[in-house]
Amino acid sequence: MQFDDVILGRRSIRGYKPDPVPKALIAEIIGLAMRAPSSMNTQPWNFYVITGEPLDRIRAGNTERMVAGIPQSREFRTGQAFAGPHRDRQVGVAKQLFSAMGIARDDKDKRQDWVLRGFRQFDAPVCVIVTYDRVLDGSDDTPFDCGAVATALVNAAWSRGLGAVINSQGIMQSPVVREHAGIADDQVIMKSIALGWPDESFPANAVVSERRSVEEATVFVGFEN
Repeated sequence: MQFDDVILGRRSIRGYKPDPVPKALIAEIIGLAMRAPSSMNTQPWNFYVITGEPLDRIRAGNTERMVAGIPQSREFRTGQAFAGPHRDRQVGVAKQLFSAMGIARDDKDKRQDWVLRGFRQFDAPVCVIVTYDRVLDGSDDTPFDCGAVATALVNAAWSRGLGAVINSQGIMQSPVVREHAGIADDQVIMKSIALGWPDESFPANAVVSERRSVEEATVFVGFEN
């Protein structure tokens, strides 16, 4: 693919085929992603790539604890609830997804099923958990850099025919994730990326989220025209 094809064609994938993803292909994708820039070349990121039975245990434990009402224990802060235009955009993409999936506003069962899918990492065959070195905790540059590598990873995956979605629902229960992924104590769990072959028959996979225009998002200073 050309660069523009990847950037303009990529979309978040929330429905996957059960087919396994070769380890060598994932390693290739991570190698490409690690060319992402980082502050003073610190490269704070690490990747835990999980599949098979360990991923099933994370899915089950995360779901069971969330359904039981155990408070989420994400290690990377969620911040305040979105408001204003940020909330509008959050609601907008939810409407797009629910419309594609045929989930009515008052259909509590289907809405709950959608939430549970998120807790299960959308049943993707692979989960990539991005962590950063705990000694860097408190640096704003570190999560910024990890965001850059996560973006590079999903784009590299798309260029190889794989789909992905960056998410937090599947790692809400950190003790479960740490236990079954074997994440070292010197790491902070930041994000997870569901990864696999897209199921083109899954309606939500056709959704292309809306974007602001360049004019809305950009201020040009010092230009003559």
